[in-house]
Amino acid sequence: MPFRDGHRPVLELSRPVQEPRAAVLLLHGGREFGTAAPPAWNLPGVRLRLFERAIRRSTSRDAVLMARVRYRVRGWNGERADAARDAQRALDELELLTGGAPTVLVGHSMGARAALRAAGSPLVRGVVGLAPWCPAGEPVAHLRGRRVVLLHGDQDRTTDPRSSQDFAARARAAGAEAATVLMRGGDHAMLRRAAAWHDLTGQAVAGLLGITDLPPVIAERFTPSG
Repeated sequence: MPFRDGHRPVLELSRPVQEPRAAVLLLHGGREFGTAAPPAWNLPGVRLRLFERAIRRSTSRDAVLMARVRYRVRGWNGERADAARDAQRALDELELLTGGAPTVLVGHSMGARAALRAAGSPLVRGVVGLAPWCPAGEPVAHLRGRRVVLLHGDQDRTTDPRSSQDFAARARAAGAEAATVLMRGGDHAMLRRAAAWHDLTGQAVAGLLGITDLPPVIAERFTPSG
């Protein structure tokens, strides 16, 4: 059903919770350009659902609502930044459901870029970006006070792992806690050593929500010496 402003919901619940203490919002990848609506069943969405299972396991002992963003179109589309607009819209819808519960965003590729753009929302406690698309000049000032974890395969040929390192450095300079972890042998689809990707993502989300401690490989990168 559309809202009063005529927009259709972009939030899809995957684990509803009656009284959520926290929330996780997942954003799958897409394309640089594309104005067609994404199909109901698409490979980027399927890939991220495997991560969703790991996050479910890592947060199972707490009341954590999980949801996905349903993009209106498949592409980022330059200055339109459609995926980022959808991410913000989803956060607005999520706030109505949770009453402002702390939220972690988990995005892959274009979805990670959208998550990072939307992370200035008061709801957002942290972001986990998977093989993120971080072009030079992406804004970082709004990330002050946020915790950002970027996981990037060192064999990624679609998005450059060095761009994640550069983005994290700029985010730290802007007042964020930001860490980049290079996944040895990892590719953009995150199929090589998939279990390691899934496990570390689940642990990172639980740590950012305060359910467990952050895994050492991330926590040590949040320290000044890291």
